[in-house]
Amino acid sequence: MLRAFIERRLRAAWQRRGVLARLLWPLSRLYGALAAHRRRRYLSGALPVARLPAPVIVVGNVIVGGAGKTPTTLALVAHLQARGWRPGIVSRGHGRASDDCRAVQPDSDPREVGDEPLLLRRRAGVPVFVARQRAQAGRALLAAHPDTDVLVCDDGLQHLALARDLEVVVFDARGCGNHWLLPAGPLREPWPRSPAREPGPGSPVDPREPGPRPAELVLWTEPPAPDQAPAPAAFGATRALAEHALRADGGRQPLADLRGQPLTALAGIARPEAFFAMLRAAGLTLTDTLALPDHYDFDSCSRLLDGRQNLICTEKDAVKLWRHRPDALAVPLRLQVPAAFFAALDERLAARGYHPASRADRPTAAP
Repeated sequence: MLRAFIERRLRAAWQRRGVLARLLWPLSRLYGALAAHRRRRYLSGALPVARLPAPVIVVGNVIVGGAGKTPTTLALVAHLQARGWRPGIVSRGHGRASDDCRAVQPDSDPREVGDEPLLLRRRAGVPVFVARQRAQAGRALLAAHPDTDVLVCDDGLQHLALARDLEVVVFDARGCGNHWLLPAGPLREPWPRSPAREPGPGSPVDPREPGPRPAELVLWTEPPAPDQAPAPAAFGATRALAEHALRADGGRQPLADLRGQPLTALAGIARPEAFFAMLRAAGLTLTDTLALPDHYDFDSCSRLLDGRQNLICTEKDAVKLWRHRPDALAVPLRLQVPAAFFAALDERLAARGYHPASRADRPTAAP
């Protein structure tokens, strides 16, 4: 609970340049210098970059915490399948207890593979591999499933050891916050500033800072905050709750049937309040809410184990919570991505010579 409290305080501080952010700003200068040095070493060849024998699409974000990467990955995989591709997914598996390279199965233990990779495996139905080094996961996936012709990397925008052919940068309504790097702001790396916001010390427009990456595809999973203008060529998606909740046995419960019932909502995601607001907007009565740290494992939360609450949660939380509370209901999140985004994606893959089930023009794997 202390961790969740600290996370909420920091998220609030990162949305403006207040006292706490300014006190942390000198540390963000150090963070930026170290990150820039590391990036230069990869670009110069001082550190090795692995190239896999299939195109790699990285879905990530520059802001700390979740911004909608998992729903975006699911939508991207569904589109690729519809176009004739045979995609696979690689991930580090953030928060898992193990550190090896392994395939994710529908019945895998989320403690061993990570909650998001398990959710992706169950929802997408495509091969998913996890490893500390994403290139290792990619090689293992391609060896086990040689018909895979495109890899989608869930997260890993800053994992420069893996060569990528296309990057999809995801934002939510927070945008770039105060536009400062960690720990004074939410940015893992610099990002172009909106002209409407005034520059300040430590911002990406400061010539002393490392320059922002050239982004090819930018997707907003929520309408941007009023002071966060979309980046150039950004696409706007629409997210909404499904009209049903899922049970542990795979059954469905219409949300309409839950209206008027007292519910305890919980979320161990980057922005629990956004999930609670969507439940209320769907007409559900939340008598209690519990905001938990991102990737919370539920093993130590005795408050939820007495069976007296009617629990409702996210799909990501459910893959761990169902071990303790199989009666909990999980509400899927649906992301509607504009057709123009997928058209731009297809165009960029084709421009690089990549087409479904065709490897003739693909680069060979690095030794």
